[in-house]
Order: sequence, then C-alpha cells, then structure tokens
Amino acid sequence: MGDGLPSDAGPILTGLARAAIARRLRLPATLPADGAKWLDAPGATFVTLTQAGTLRGCIGSLVAHRALRDDVVSNAQAAAFGDPRFPPLRASELAGTSIEVSVLSEPEPMAFTSRDDALAQLRPGVDGVILGAGFHRATFLPQVWEELPDKEQFIRHLFRKAGLPPDYWGDDVSISRYAVTAFPEA
Repeated sequence: MGDGLPSDAGPILTGLARAAIARRLRLPATLPADGAKWLDAPGATFVTLTQAGTLRGCIGSLVAHRALRDDVVSNAQAAAFGDPRFPPLRASELAGTSIEVSVLSEPEPMAFTSRDDALAQLRPGVDGVILGAGFHRATFLPQVWEELPDKEQFIRHLFRKAGLPPDYWGDDVSISRYAVTAFPEA
C-alpha cells in the first residue's frame, strides 16, 4: 500500500489519527479528507505516539485486514488508550503528543540457515522485522534501528520483546521483514 499513497497522505493520515484520539477524549476534532477513496483500500499501519521524543504508545497491524482509514483510527486509539506499557492518554497530554503513522508493506518471510545468516540478511534502517518462535511473536518497526543500530543488539532486544531469552535460537524461529512509509506529524 505504501507505494500507492498520494503526495498529501502524511497530513491526512496523521490528522485522521489525531482526530480519532481527540474524539475518544471528547475534544473537538475535524476529520481530514473524509472522502479520499485511497483510504478505503486495505492497509496495515502502526501509530506511534511520542512526548518530547520519548515513546508514549505504539500499536499497529502487521497485515492489511481492513480499510486503511479504519486501521489508522483503531490503531491511534489503541496506542493512546490501550498500550499496556503506558497509562491511557489524558486530554491534557494530547497537545504535547506527536503522532507518526507508518504504512507497512506486505511482510516477506526470510529464508536462513542460522542466526548469523539471518543477521547478515537484515538491513539496518530499512527492515521492519517480525520474529516468531512457537507461540512467541514480536516486531520492531524500521525506526527502531535508530536506537538499536547493531544487528545483534537489535535481534537480542526483539527476542526479549517476544518473551524469549535474548540468545534463543531454535528450529521454530521464523523471521519476516517489511518496509514502511513513515509519516511524522509536520
């Protein structure tokens, strides 16, 4: 979906996310470009909230399963009010909260023969990574490479996020990667 977005997609997507959060807080909200047909196409997004550069919430979809518009609205509200790492966003915090909407490409499974082979294939700053092992699953958006630029450090944190030991490796490990088109608020 990311490649087929119009040039004004950023302000529309972030405006849609902000309006969805404001409505839930019972604050005045204006929906941007409600008639934009491209918002009706299926899309997978993550909505990331930050305050003064610090994470305040991040929730998303890895696979397109509903209209892009609905995915942004749902994930914006989930990031603001349902991220278990943070208390629900308060109305007084919204003005100081920055919103970024990331539109994901379809995840592509990776083929690898070992942990070292998998690490060698990762592209820092480019790849979003989905890690699976048994019932454990976690993802990092490509933006996480900014904080964890070392491949080994990146994958160790991802295993930890999945609830596994950071040095875990087994035949049940699966890794997929995806790209994002990120739209930070202007």
